[in-house]
Amino acid sequence: NLKNLVVHKEPKKLEKINFYNIENKIINLGEFKNSLVIINFWATWCAPCKEEMPSLDRLQSNSDFKNLKIIPINIGRENVEKSLNFYKDLKIKNLKIYIDKDIDLAKKFLLRGLPTTVLVNKNGEEFARIVGFVNFDDKQIIKWLKKYD
Repeated sequence: NLKNLVVHKEPKKLEKINFYNIENKIINLGEFKNSLVIINFWATWCAPCKEEMPSLDRLQSNSDFKNLKIIPINIGRENVEKSLNFYKDLKIKNLKIYIDKDIDLAKKFLLRGLPTTVLVNKNGEEFARIVGFVNFDDKQIIKWLKKYD
């Protein structure tokens, strides 16, 4: 029912998806197998990202989900301090900060705008994506996502 939600007819296999945490450690998407993974691409200068992030934060702490992992990846080529301040200003408590330093993932996922949310099933396949802002507090979205948890 979301105009900016695209559900793929065939899930797309994702391979060699790496990004960094704020300690500059490489994280591989495969570490989150058997979870519903929500990858959210954002930047501190993106107004819709700022609007969306608090609802993503609340979704991560939603006790209805047993195997949900939200991975917010900053692709703004900004220093870590800016991301930390962004989280502090918005009172983000349940999400970690991840970084796509060289915007390799942005290119790999063919991003066309921010925010973009990529939904990954328990098999590590992209099954849907949302281009643009979405309110993750929306009960319909939560109910739909629960089917993949």
